[in-house]
Amino acid sequence: MHGVADYSYAALFAAAPELVSFTNEETAARLSRLVSGGVLLTSLFTRYELGLVKVLPFKAHLAADVAVGLATLGAPFLFGFSHNKKARNFFVGLGAFSVLAGLLTEPKEMDERD
Repeated sequence: MHGVADYSYAALFAAAPELVSFTNEETAARLSRLVSGGVLLTSLFTRYELGLVKVLPFKAHLAADVAVGLATLGAPFLFGFSHNKKARNFFVGLGAFSVLAGLLTEPKEMDERD
């Protein structure tokens, strides 16, 4: 289930500037695509059912989810786009989701045979 959320999260961040209408906020749009790529890469390399390469331990993936979530929560204020309500609310909302997903997911590693 977590893998589905990860790939959906990556797709949503990639499409967010157009979907949420903050393409005019260059920093937020670039950062949105950067977060998308990072989440996609960690998902592809995580040792879970939907990982492609399966080298990153799931516990490390969850720690990355929390770290990215915290960074995403602060991004509008750190990178100067907190005045843009759409971009700010998107980053804060998805950042909170990432933190919660990382903290609430059971960190059960895949069986080595999988």
